[in-house]
Amino acid sequence: MDHDTVTQAMQPDESPELRALYKGFRDNHLDPLWTQTGDLMPMYPKSEAIPHVWKWSTLLPLAEASGDLVPVGRGGERRAIGLANPGLGGRPYVSPTLWAAIQYLGPRETAPEHRHAQNAFRFVVEGEGVWTVVNGDPVRMSRGDLLLTPGWCFHGHHNDRDAPMTWLDGLDIPFSHQMDVGFFEFGADRVTDYATPNFSRSERLWCHPGLRPLSQLHETVASPIGAYRWEHTDRALTEQLLLEDEGHPATFGQGHAGIRYFNPTTGGDVMPTIRCEFHRLREGTQTSVRNDVGSSVFQVFEGRGTVVLGGSAQKLEKGDLFVVPSWVGWSLEAETQFDLFRFSDAPIMERLGFMRNQVGGV
Repeated sequence: MDHDTVTQAMQPDESPELRALYKGFRDNHLDPLWTQTGDLMPMYPKSEAIPHVWKWSTLLPLAEASGDLVPVGRGGERRAIGLANPGLGGRPYVSPTLWAAIQYLGPRETAPEHRHAQNAFRFVVEGEGVWTVVNGDPVRMSRGDLLLTPGWCFHGHHNDRDAPMTWLDGLDIPFSHQMDVGFFEFGADRVTDYATPNFSRSERLWCHPGLRPLSQLHETVASPIGAYRWEHTDRALTEQLLLEDEGHPATFGQGHAGIRYFNPTTGGDVMPTIRCEFHRLREGTQTSVRNDVGSSVFQVFEGRGTVVLGGSAQKLEKGDLFVVPSWVGWSLEAETQFDLFRFSDAPIMERLGFMRNQVGGV
């Protein structure tokens, strides 16, 4: 028996006294629990957000058109187009906790520096030529790279090429807004360093396998690594599948390799509110249906396949994005080798003790 049935059965009989009582509640900004238990405490998560797919073939032309019509500079700050979940009443949120956007920077353009309490990352599905400058450290942005901008770091972007570039932004804006923790501060109108190094200072310090600088033995809330490079991600996934071929149980599931980007100072997630992963499925691989508390966003990096969201199947190709709201069942099937970037609010759910998963459907 569900909450609604029980709640309806337990309502008191209508009377003038009861109507007067309820009027007293309304007049004094009170709400009786016994009339809405099913809404406040559902039997399982029922997100207002709905599963949805955004097609890259639609997103990219709109981003390009915005590049022709909308300037980037002080005030607007970024030419970023937020993915608005159709179930969230027009709010520019991809889920109740996550924000995702396509950001477009034209040839030789600069996005001015600012900082905010919200944590952010960038993921590049194609293109190169832009450097994001984080606390004065220029970080190259190239295809397949994950770039971090932890909360309260000054950051701006500059395009050093004669061609535009588009990438995925992910932030914890909805969660920060709901928790009333947001701060924002303008920085320089230009970026503080227009250098174009192949590797950032953070990479030169931190990105040596199994090694940690003795000058940096303290833990940091977010990863100190500015860029997680595609060549390392690709190699890790390739090796997992090769080990599987050799008979070693190295993959996430049969034909399914996966990695999690991590903070080398803690072994935990790259940022306190956002988890980032990358998945590779062999051609023909099909995953089990999975339900997770919390929400996830995927972007197809390469290949073709199908996602089943809440029982509905949709075809996917390079650049396409989809959101999985809390406790909506999802599974993947690879038509070709299928590479997907994923980010989620899992660190929040785990830290607060709300995380729950189920594999095989509910």
